[in-house]
Amino acid sequence: MALFVFNSASKMVSSPLVIIRFILICVTLLCNSLAEAKMNPTPNIVLILTDDLDVSIGGMHLPTLLAISSLMQFVASPLCCPSRASILTGKYPHNHHVVNNTLEGNCSSTAWQKTQEPETFSAFLQKHGTYQTFFAGKYLNEYGSKKAGGVEHVPPGWDHWFALERNSKYYNYTLSVNGRAQRHGQNYSEDYLTDVLANISIDFLENKSNRRPFFMMVSTPAPHSPWTAAPQYESSFPNIKAPRDPNFNIHGKDKHWLIRQAKTPMTNSSVEFLDNAYRKRWRTLLSVDDLVEKVVRKLEVRGELSNTYIIFTSDNGYHTGQFSLPMDKRQLYEFDIRVPLLVRGPNIKPNQTSPLLIANVDLGPTILDIAGYNVNETQMDGMSFFFIMTGKGNSSTWRSDVLVEYEGEGSSISDPACPLLGPGVSECFPDCVCEDSYNNTYACVRTVSQAANLQYCEFDDNEVFVEVYNLTADPFQLSNIAKSIDQEVLEKMNHRLMMLQSCSGQSCRTPGVYDSHIQKYKCVYILNHLLIHKYHFKHRH
Repeated sequence: MALFVFNSASKMVSSPLVIIRFILICVTLLCNSLAEAKMNPTPNIVLILTDDLDVSIGGMHLPTLLAISSLMQFVASPLCCPSRASILTGKYPHNHHVVNNTLEGNCSSTAWQKTQEPETFSAFLQKHGTYQTFFAGKYLNEYGSKKAGGVEHVPPGWDHWFALERNSKYYNYTLSVNGRAQRHGQNYSEDYLTDVLANISIDFLENKSNRRPFFMMVSTPAPHSPWTAAPQYESSFPNIKAPRDPNFNIHGKDKHWLIRQAKTPMTNSSVEFLDNAYRKRWRTLLSVDDLVEKVVRKLEVRGELSNTYIIFTSDNGYHTGQFSLPMDKRQLYEFDIRVPLLVRGPNIKPNQTSPLLIANVDLGPTILDIAGYNVNETQMDGMSFFFIMTGKGNSSTWRSDVLVEYEGEGSSISDPACPLLGPGVSECFPDCVCEDSYNNTYACVRTVSQAANLQYCEFDDNEVFVEVYNLTADPFQLSNIAKSIDQEVLEKMNHRLMMLQSCSGQSCRTPGVYDSHIQKYKCVYILNHLLIHKYHFKHRH
């Protein structure tokens, strides 16, 4: 029984605050629970999903955690609803067709309900009749919309359903309790959502059947805005500031126009606002820490901890001042597409780290694999990393790249407060810096292998703008090397991107450009060294 860490790139970063007690509890209870797994050979599974929890910019940094290995995965899209749809279906956005957080973008729409919900991993778990399934928290941003069945709609796959209507809140919200509306106000002891989810989860564990394994998914509002902390945590971290990494508050001079339009340097008031928001995000996560502790301790008391896999992750990352962008997600950079991934459970050796590339489309296949189902019988694009966790397979066959897709959004009319920007932009701040636009539509190949740590992205705009980063030499993505990289590498990455954008199921798992066991790409080691050399030459001269 142990902690397993995935580290999907060479850079070491700080671990999330919310796993402090999770780690300590796992170690403390290890000796007390070794015999529990013999009771039920079919393991239980718990998935804890946070909202907007980054890792690349030290989103939950504490000095006491510096000695603990970080863990990361890449998301299929850096936006809530498309990313959550990828977690549920194991598919890339071009296959589940959720492109943004609106009904028109297929977020919890009737089309999604008819075509994709029957294909989720929870539907497979319930269909085979072995697992009892439980969901509590944020589902999809437009869940509960009257145009799509309201809160009366309970997706297939869930025996116990406690879903938040629409987007993350902490007070004054409505839950769908197995299809019936349950309204909450603003009394902390009765209504604070993270605590409500913890209590509902504990009730389920206490009252579920002991004769069948269970799958439990708890989806917290934290650390999503409005960043409302529990009363006891409102004054925590008074001196914490947003990280001043090398890409903080600098101009993205060689990037897509949307990044270049940010104002640099940011005003003092803007920086102060970012620091305050950053502190509030940390404070909301203290309640997630409490939730994790309660669930783990309840499993231990019930004698079920050692036969339960627990997965902790997030739907997408977040930025606070990087390249002078105020705060949001949606961008192609590491701070928006890399999120924590923590797994513990039976037959996992202690303190492992893995350099292999994990994507959130892999969560569904892995959950089904843990449950004993054949992933190849599904239409999922992802791969199960269960054999990597338990050390029972050959990791050399693991793929070296994943796809990241995003479809930009923009208003059809100009913002009256920012008339010079014209139509086509959205998510604009008072200083007329916008976080999104129609042509902020892009697709990327993110590669992590022994030969390369590379990101290749193309925008669907009039320029067909390209951004390329060698994260070995440039971990903060300061310099776009699209114009200096070898043309042969560009062509190969372009072809790979086109293939991944049209892939489905098994074809999404084919070897990438930098897979070392593919003979026709045996020259990539040389090309990568040339790429690094050109980067350093450019910055010396």
